[in-house]
Amino acid sequence: MGSKTDFVHIFGRSGPVHIEIGSGKGPFLLNQARAEPDVNFLGIEWANRYYRYAVDRIGRWGLKNVRIIRTDAADLIGEFVPAESVDCFHVYFPDPWPKKRHHKRRFFCQENLERLLRCLKTGGMVKAATDYAEYFAVIEELFDANRDRLERTEFLPAAGADLGEWVGSNFERKYLKEERGIYTIAAKKL
Repeated sequence: MGSKTDFVHIFGRSGPVHIEIGSGKGPFLLNQARAEPDVNFLGIEWANRYYRYAVDRIGRWGLKNVRIIRTDAADLIGEFVPAESVDCFHVYFPDPWPKKRHHKRRFFCQENLERLLRCLKTGGMVKAATDYAEYFAVIEELFDANRDRLERTEFLPAAGADLGEWVGSNFERKYLKEERGIYTIAAKKL
């Protein structure tokens, strides 16, 4: 097992830590970091072209409380994020892998939820949004099956969300133009 991440070292300061899984081009990450300068934000993105775009935006915006890494989120969280070190995980519009044979690739599963719960502080949050109703039902069932450790709570819109939006991400805006439903869920660790 690798060494654990030292968030104070990475950010050069202590403070709450929020991790966004699947940051894309970074609209949520950057807008939220700008709105909450006392919070340290770590973005995780797999796609190189989106990662590079987000890195460029972080630099142009001059944000000191944001870092982003290009890697597999489940591996990073499972191996390198210390227990009880994260205040909030944000997972917005993850790939739903709609074909049944691909369901095993979905981020939300019991194994990954265990990873998130291990890393969350007591009272820490998991927030998710999707446009895919069937995947949302799976996420709800997963959260409900873990209600002894997770308590559902209100999902509040993000700082960069426009009127009628929840997150303010590029995917959300695209899906709203297509008149797709947006499903949100939030829960805190007991």
